[in-house]
Amino acid sequence: MSESQMNDSTFSRLFIIMILAMTALTILLVVLASFASSDVNARLDEQYELENTQSVAERIAPVGTFSADSVSAPIAVATAPKTAEQVYASCAACHDSGTLEAPIVGDVAGWAPRIAKGIETLYNNAINGINNMPAKGGNGALSDDEVKAAVDYMVSKSK
Repeated sequence: MSESQMNDSTFSRLFIIMILAMTALTILLVVLASFASSDVNARLDEQYELENTQSVAERIAPVGTFSADSVSAPIAVATAPKTAEQVYASCAACHDSGTLEAPIVGDVAGWAPRIAKGIETLYNNAINGINNMPAKGGNGALSDDEVKAAVDYMVSKSK
């Protein structure tokens, strides 16, 4: 065997040994990094959960609190009575179109039999409801006097 052939075979063996050593070193480093990062990942997950829980708690926390000690007496809110025309605005949804068999304001023939029963009957029906019409036309915030004023308004337009 010549010297150049021996150097080539020695080089080849050394080259293969170096490749195997580097591969083994790489695998060792990957395994060590995996062990090291598993602890870091667990701590990062715990931190994320903690921050996420605090963030959600802050977003859904009440903006204020109520204490019964801070309230001495109920505050009465005074509202001006509505005019008949203002009250009729909520009645108009049905009484302008005849929805649910409501008599149309201005239809003398449609209102005549109702007017014949008397104004007190009309008031009672409007306040308590009748057939398809709910009490106070579905607007429970109206006073009885406001409903009566609206009835008077519709009757005056339908005679």
